[in-house]
Amino acid sequence: MNPYLDIIIRSVSVYLFMIVALRIFGKKELSQLNTADVILILLISNAVQNAMVGNNTSLLGGVVAAFALFVINIIFKKVMLKSKFIKNLVQDKPEILIHNGKVDFKALAKLGITSDELQEAMREHGVEHYKEVKLSMFEIDGSISIISGDKDLKQTHHKRKIHKTLGTINN
Repeated sequence: MNPYLDIIIRSVSVYLFMIVALRIFGKKELSQLNTADVILILLISNAVQNAMVGNNTSLLGGVVAAFALFVINIIFKKVMLKSKFIKNLVQDKPEILIHNGKVDFKALAKLGITSDELQEAMREHGVEHYKEVKLSMFEIDGSISIISGDKDLKQTHHKRKIHKTLGTINN
């Protein structure tokens, strides 16, 4: 087999494996990386490097692997745009955190969001109390959006931060 075709097949296989692995192990954690997450990504990249290029450590071998990853990424995004089934298979759905002032503690616990994180997002959106929140969503990109009954509310964007310790969720 052509050694560069072998690299392409290996690279595409690793890419597809990583898509499945991130879906299973929680890609929501990638919204804000902590030290352990960065170390994990570095170790994974080191672990799969040889799986992609095999014994070929040449510049061209690395470029072919990178090119294959870019191409499969573009193709995969286009497939996700056209296929609702694939999109639903790979991408999580937004989750309701607060509805009409009532906090969904089960959703918070499932997503690993602490009370402090939710309150921080509320403050960034100009909301003091849970009861003022009409709707709060944990979006697919890891952000927390909040809609209150306040007509003068300015739109803000809160990216979830992973805290070192996960506290209990208090109201």
